[in-house]
Amino acid sequence: MDSSSSSSSSSEQKRKRKRVGRPYSQAHYFSLRSFVLCLSFLVFLLFLSSDRFPLGPASFHPVLKASTLLSSTSSSSILDSFNSNNRLLPILVNDRVLFPDHVLLILSNQVLRARDLDCVYYSKFNGSDDEVVRARPPLSAEQYGAFRSIVLCPAPEANYSGVVDLRRRGGDVAESDWSLRVKSNQSSQAVYSWEKVVYEAVLDGDTAVLFVKGLNLRPHKRSDPTRFRCHFGFGNWGGENEGFVLTTEAVTAAQEVVRCLLPRSIKNMPERAQGIRVTVSRYSSRARVHEPPIGSVAKIYGPKAEEVRGDKRKYELCVCTMVWNQAQALREWIEYHAWLGVERWFIYDNNSDDGIEDVIKELEFYNVSRQSWPWIKAQEAGFSHCALKARDECNWVGFFDVDEFFYFPYGFRHLKGKGFPGQNYLKSMVANFSSSKTIAEIRTDCHSFGPSGLSSHPEQGVTVGYTCRLRSPERHKSIVRPDLLDSSLLNVVHHFLLREGFRHLNVIESRAVINHYKYQVWDTFKAKFYRRVATYVVDWQKDQNKGSKDRAPGLGTEAIEPPNWRLRFCEVWDTGLRDFVLAYLADPVTGLLPWQRSLL
Repeated sequence: MDSSSSSSSSSEQKRKRKRVGRPYSQAHYFSLRSFVLCLSFLVFLLFLSSDRFPLGPASFHPVLKASTLLSSTSSSSILDSFNSNNRLLPILVNDRVLFPDHVLLILSNQVLRARDLDCVYYSKFNGSDDEVVRARPPLSAEQYGAFRSIVLCPAPEANYSGVVDLRRRGGDVAESDWSLRVKSNQSSQAVYSWEKVVYEAVLDGDTAVLFVKGLNLRPHKRSDPTRFRCHFGFGNWGGENEGFVLTTEAVTAAQEVVRCLLPRSIKNMPERAQGIRVTVSRYSSRARVHEPPIGSVAKIYGPKAEEVRGDKRKYELCVCTMVWNQAQALREWIEYHAWLGVERWFIYDNNSDDGIEDVIKELEFYNVSRQSWPWIKAQEAGFSHCALKARDECNWVGFFDVDEFFYFPYGFRHLKGKGFPGQNYLKSMVANFSSSKTIAEIRTDCHSFGPSGLSSHPEQGVTVGYTCRLRSPERHKSIVRPDLLDSSLLNVVHHFLLREGFRHLNVIESRAVINHYKYQVWDTFKAKFYRRVATYVVDWQKDQNKGSKDRAPGLGTEAIEPPNWRLRFCEVWDTGLRDFVLAYLADPVTGLLPWQRSLL
């Protein structure tokens, strides 16, 4: 066979491969696209034009642009509603966020299991139109809230696009259950960088609270909200399709949280606000100029009837925390503090892969819920989110970590009344201030404990195993009244900014203290080297702020066990909590503690 014949045969094979790899014809696709766009536009116009939704001219700024894309959220949602029960139709990825070590894919309410999926990566070969395709197993897949699901895929390798898709495992290029991809559709293939994106939004009364990366607002300070404008619509900002936009003013701005006024139509009927995308842009009041809106994956959803609590009694004391791969610490921490009176738990899970779902399921008896929080280095924002979530359920919410345990030196030594010694002691302490006209936050000092001579994790738990600490307290942690926080939701992990006219109370150390088991045995402690969850706390690997109390003195920047680690941070032997736990919580026959019995 001569070279010309070979070349012709090769070209024919390429054309066949392209046809096989694109099961949706362009004519069919654009017909479907046109129908869905027209339908979504009519629905949106009905929503806006209803006489129950008056709109002033200052609040409504329609931006209609010719689009070559099937990229609007409404379009995806409509398709998803009938795709979820039909394996022959594609898995539709609505949004992608690129993190340093993975890609987050957001889907509309398709409940998928990681073991049933493949992450699909695309690359160009020698600059031609032929795509090199590679599939890899996802890291995880789960429901995210009531209306969406998320899939975490490994980061694309060099020369592969960040436009990662999904397919059902076992499929090939010719199968029709590929994610729908159209090369001309630039905005539907947008990949948002984690460095600059609006990543979450929550309805709160007449406002929407936005969580934003990339504004670079001052840490721990409120900023001028007049510098920002908020935008509501069905578009994918950052691409050509800006959707149908309503613009409002921001009323507060702090760190990663911007609070926005709702458009009048949404405020009057919030239950209709289903899947509306929201973002923020910088605004110069002097020049009256808007910068382009920040790319957004954040959507607001109106409340469902079953979410309205009515006159249901609030829990007196709740706790919120954020964890990453700390499942083994949950049992002791939850069971001990439940005995002290904590009635409700909000566990914000920051991409754990240590089986935390199974542990929380075993602890459901204690009213524990897990909130997936896939946003790394965003603990302060997560706590602001939790304060909103807990406000309708709880009078008080404590914000502290799973290695921090309340201890009452005076109360545990002077036992009064009947019942279990010390039972509900923490709950009673905060309840004393529930009717206060001035106290909205209770602060308790933390004592940092060291490895206490141990080389392996204590079998009876941290409250028994670690008994040697630093002399002076480090930091404090707070329990707050969520309905009395400043509207900016500004917090620095350790405490919140309160509404004007309210103040905090410092508990004296003889009454209450937190045992912070901060410097545990090396195998446990070194896990922190991977990353920290707080936004404004430097990771261990970074050569910054070496003198900060958030770092271990003399530790350096590498996960290498320092000499004599087990003997460090030991200035005072403190066995108070250990003695109390063994005396009053251990089973008199077996000697087992509650968290040990639950493991049997």
